[in-house]
Amino acid sequence: MSPLLFLLVVLSGTITGTLGALLGIGGGIFLIPVLVMGFGLPMHEAVATSVVTIIATSSATASVYVDKGISNIRLGMTLEVMTTVGAVLGGITANHLPGDILRSLFAFFLLFMAGLMWRRTRARNVGAVQYDPAARISGAFYDAAEKQEVRYSVRRLPTSMMASLLAGNLSGLLGIGGGLVKVPVMHAVSGVPMKAATATSNFMIGVTAVASAFIYFSYGHLNPLYTAAAVLGVLSGTRFGTMLGMRLHSRTIVMVFIVLIIIVAVRMVAGEV
Repeated sequence: MSPLLFLLVVLSGTITGTLGALLGIGGGIFLIPVLVMGFGLPMHEAVATSVVTIIATSSATASVYVDKGISNIRLGMTLEVMTTVGAVLGGITANHLPGDILRSLFAFFLLFMAGLMWRRTRARNVGAVQYDPAARISGAFYDAAEKQEVRYSVRRLPTSMMASLLAGNLSGLLGIGGGLVKVPVMHAVSGVPMKAATATSNFMIGVTAVASAFIYFSYGHLNPLYTAAAVLGVLSGTRFGTMLGMRLHSRTIVMVFIVLIIIVAVRMVAGEV
């Protein structure tokens, strides 16, 4: 690998890390196409590199968000169990539904969640967060952008768990990071503030990625040079994305996320993802 190529991969990782930390999605949806189409990396090696960068993103952001109390660890582990189960069941679904139908279902799911998030931004009480001390899962964190403490309760947890089960199933089948669906589910369905949702997603995605990384490594799909360059970029981008996420208003992050999932949904329908 030439020095210029190494620097270009680092730059790609930096952009991926920034978006991944800001939105809680891991960044594979951006990095994989760049590695495959931009650098000619085989698909399996690109996915393996992406998985390792997700671990780096999760580790770097979790150390900050958990320390500041923004990540809701209890909620994260609850939804992660359902997402993992859904991913395992994805193998069964794959034997009964054509790939085109799966893509259409997932695209519809993303558009539905984008609609829910948009509806929340248009509501008059969009900034209001419901808090019930008797709720099974609650959380609190200091929002530096709003300059106030935010206390919230997780609502409709069973619905959110079932949505995570479906999300894990479809995302596992199509190779799309779980954060792309976990964040809107937590925010639009369970009423979790956007910053807490993205922080909790960043905490969760590393758990799944670790198991996947061992599998790709055992099959020899891990390209050391590309992976090292991408991780270096991701670590620097993650730091910037974390700082940016804490300073931006929640509404801004929501709008960026809505645009992202609409783009992904359209690409799925067109067969590009």
